[in-house]
Amino acid sequence: MNLQLLQTRLGYTFQDAGLLQQALTHRSHSSLHNERLEFLGDSVLNCVVASILYERYVQIDEGDLSRLRANLVKQQSLFEIAQKLELSQFLRLGEGELKSGGFRRPSILADTLEALLGAIFLDGGFDPARDVIRAFYIPILDTVDPQTLGKDAKTLLQEFLQSKKISLPLYNVVATHGAAHSQEFEIECLVPKLGIQVFGRGGSRRAGEQAAAKLALEVAEQALVKTPGAARKAKPRAAQLKLAGIATVQSSEPSSPAPGPAPAGTTKAANK
Repeated sequence: MNLQLLQTRLGYTFQDAGLLQQALTHRSHSSLHNERLEFLGDSVLNCVVASILYERYVQIDEGDLSRLRANLVKQQSLFEIAQKLELSQFLRLGEGELKSGGFRRPSILADTLEALLGAIFLDGGFDPARDVIRAFYIPILDTVDPQTLGKDAKTLLQEFLQSKKISLPLYNVVATHGAAHSQEFEIECLVPKLGIQVFGRGGSRRAGEQAAAKLALEVAEQALVKTPGAARKAKPRAAQLKLAGIATVQSSEPSSPAPGPAPAGTTKAANK
């Protein structure tokens, strides 16, 4: 195990090699494991990310800052950083966790990353820990939109429609599929003023609504880009295709031929 390689990737060299070893040690490996370091690292991480956001986004209020921070420090975000570090090759796991693929588990990798940050804080103090965290997150923040990061599809669709002075979407359960213990919900999302009718599926009603909202947002954005005056038209367009995962925006002109089914997961818009 080349710990020098890991330290190079972190941009920090430990004075106490024992702290580094402990940070990489899962509780399945030995009694001197990384859970307390994880607790400490979580607090340091939240503090530094909050500081970065406070300095970077001076016009954003507390609620949106909290949303941004929550998205940046959640397990999936930490897991993605751990993957870039190739952290799995440095983990110290017990035999059982090795056999079950623990070195690939997002929760273990995210927790280990936090433990490393806690170890850096103990080994070198707050400033080195802050520098490592900033090196992780500044490139991420350079590529994201703070207005949308961490918002779900239903929220984004609602905000988009409100910005165009269009009524909020309507969601209806069209059907449920499968046995009671593993049901899949088919949800319809309607935006009447734009003539949008799309369908999404998910393992819960909420998941189905999110899938449908994502499609509806894509179609609404495309429709308003192609026909900027669409939101002001009094006569809505009709959408007829009832296939889950397919969004349709069709012309209501009588002479327009009915389109054939599109491949699942695609979006269709009629030529105006």
